Amino acid sequence: MNIIDYFQSLNPMRLLGNLPGGIAQGIIWGIMALGVYITFRLLDVADLSVDGTFSTGGAVTVMLILSGRPAWVAILVAILAGILAGTVTGLLHTKLGIPVILAGILTQFSLYSINLHIMGMAANKAVSVDKYHLLLSSRYIPTAIITGGIIALVLVCVFYWYFGTEQGSAMRATGANPAMCRALGININTMKVLGLALSNGIVAMAGGLLAQFQGFSDINMGRGAIVIGLAAVIIGEVLGNAILGKRRNFFGTLLFVVIGGIIYYLVIVVVLWLKLNSNDLKLFTAIVVALFLAVPYLRSQKKVKSAKAVKGGADHA
Repeated sequence: MNIIDYFQSLNPMRLLGNLPGGIAQGIIWGIMALGVYITFRLLDVADLSVDGTFSTGGAVTVMLILSGRPAWVAILVAILAGILAGTVTGLLHTKLGIPVILAGILTQFSLYSINLHIMGMAANKAVSVDKYHLLLSSRYIPTAIITGGIIALVLVCVFYWYFGTEQGSAMRATGANPAMCRALGININTMKVLGLALSNGIVAMAGGLLAQFQGFSDINMGRGAIVIGLAAVIIGEVLGNAILGKRRNFFGTLLFVVIGGIIYYLVIVVVLWLKLNSNDLKLFTAIVVALFLAVPYLRSQKKVKSAKAVKGGADHA
């Protein structure tokens, strides 16, 4: 197939038809990115346990729904399971002195077996919207977008309030300047454990929402979640800076993290529409994250060069 035939084979209507589903999934990944944002930006640590807790959220949610529990109850229990997993990562780091990145890997590694036990040693479990009342489903995309959007907005509002409280401000300060926090009497180990627990609770919640949306939980559904979360955070920050600039406050930052998740998944929809090899999606994701990570650095370098050029011109004058 030559390039003319290739572009003629692309159906724009099919792309438009797939965009709503991409938005619905993007909102869910944006919610997951809110959890990643807590550790990556506020605590300034790399928590790799989210790949495991995302699957844990899906496994717990589906198994509870299959046992007859309401979907909202299943989500709450999934959040608690994520909080517990995050707490384990935090304790491994703070009490046993294990570097946080290794503590996250240990938690993620152990959760693989735990998730298998939760799902009755099955690699995946299906839950049908025809038999159970789910919070959102790919069968009803408009409802899924509205429900996911409401949940995301509520989370952004709650986080905006919480991180403005004394405890939330202490957590933000812990990531920004641990030495100063110790001098002020803040227990930074407690803040780290609390932040990791909260982060993984939100990630598990997103896993539960995605399991309902796609109609099943899978042992590998969280693989690469940390990269997608980072992509959403970085994309959201770059867009937020480009659109709002210095007018962007903390509420706007959180909101753009969710928007980053939507943009990321819409890009994936376009990639699939272009009939590129789906096995290359992880490579493409890594490239996208690298590019967006490089944007702030390249901008700062450009400003430095411009400042030097201006200064050099003034000196010659």
